[in-house]
Amino acid sequence: MDYAVLTGIVLVAGVLFALVAQWRDWRPPLAAAIAVGVVVRLLIMYTSAIDSWQPVDFVESFKPAGEAILRGEDPVLASEGGWHFLPTIPYVYGLLLWFGIPWEYAGRLVTVVADIALIPLVARLAGGPKANLRALQYALNPLAVLIACVHGQVEPVALVFGVAAFVVARGPGDPDRAGVLTDVVGKVRAGVAAYGVKASAVRVLGRGGMLHRALLPGSDDKATLKRGAAAGLLMGLALCAKSWPIWLVPGMLLLLPNLRSRIAALFTTGVVPVFFFVTLPIFAGTAIGDLPKVIDTIRDIRPIVGEYGWTPWFTSGDWALRPDLASFGTNLIYVCVIAVILLWRRADPIDLTTAILLIFMVVTPRLGAQYLLWFMPFLVARPTRFAWPAILAVSFWAGYGYLYMTQFDTNTWWHLHSLWSRASVALLPILLLAMPWGRRDATAPALARSPEKAGVTSAA
Repeated sequence: MDYAVLTGIVLVAGVLFALVAQWRDWRPPLAAAIAVGVVVRLLIMYTSAIDSWQPVDFVESFKPAGEAILRGEDPVLASEGGWHFLPTIPYVYGLLLWFGIPWEYAGRLVTVVADIALIPLVARLAGGPKANLRALQYALNPLAVLIACVHGQVEPVALVFGVAAFVVARGPGDPDRAGVLTDVVGKVRAGVAAYGVKASAVRVLGRGGMLHRALLPGSDDKATLKRGAAAGLLMGLALCAKSWPIWLVPGMLLLLPNLRSRIAALFTTGVVPVFFFVTLPIFAGTAIGDLPKVIDTIRDIRPIVGEYGWTPWFTSGDWALRPDLASFGTNLIYVCVIAVILLWRRADPIDLTTAILLIFMVVTPRLGAQYLLWFMPFLVARPTRFAWPAILAVSFWAGYGYLYMTQFDTNTWWHLHSLWSRASVALLPILLLAMPWGRRDATAPALARSPEKAGVTSAA
């Protein structure tokens, strides 16, 4: 990488400025925070575009997907599995290439614009008096700059729609919300004990029962249904960018006010990916007979491990096809996510989402550096006591890979990779500490987010 020193200086300066802003409690105008983010991202995008080094997947996977759209071919099949998501982003790639924009700029323009849009969204997600400070801190976030401007990875696109879905689902009012307030399971058990199974089923499912009352329209039903549908549409677009935003859905649903709006959100969340899939023959030139092949390609995720976390210690720090480790790690993710949902079910839904994404990073068997951006907008918006240690740790680890390791030949790179991948295990306890452990119950007064009420975030 030719401009590693310049990029490193900009990123370090940005981190120092963000820390000083935290220390001095600066709350700049939102326009100023956005302007800072724009300048930083355009500079790094430019130096990355003219660099002699380009990320392999950026050139060999993403570019063929965009070129396939230009030729009227299916981006999944034409890229030979290099692009294994829905064609939403390749449509934009193809449009920019059609305008004659060189790929080194066109591919990054998509992610840079999305990451800039995340700056005001982080402010909205944070809410409260420090919203603009959080926007500035995301504008200067080194990992976000690396992923969006250097790598051109599509995580910012998925995040911009996912975070927007949270903002719309929460709606106006107090930014602090509680999660599950009603102990439905406890009530059902009590009903069974008091009335028996049949009578309890009628009380829950029958006319006038718990479910029936929950489905009745309220006085503001039209507004809440629109809110739920709009949030679902945004989340559906996030899922069209990549599949991982499925982990954001529980938090989005809990931010909606009632069951009817949640049903509307789930429906529209599913409609958007279905639309982009069934219209492949129209917009992407996919033969109808090839649609099953597209599904198989999207579903086919090779069990490559050894990049990050605990698996490199089983592969000597190199990539390896290990179905046993991948299967064990995937099952571990499901178990841990369910446990987190139970532990944080009464938390603010944003804190619940942060906990889900962080526990994923701790136990996942396979991960690229870009995955570490998933939790960043949520953790920046609602920081915990160990938020900054986590931000700095993952940024340093990713920066070492992007800026330092790319200075060497292939053999040296693989040697450094074996050390770098195994060193990532040191991130796991830091990410675990960064989870919002002190905010598992949003209804507990002592655990309120504001520093005046409690000191749980005063260090963040």
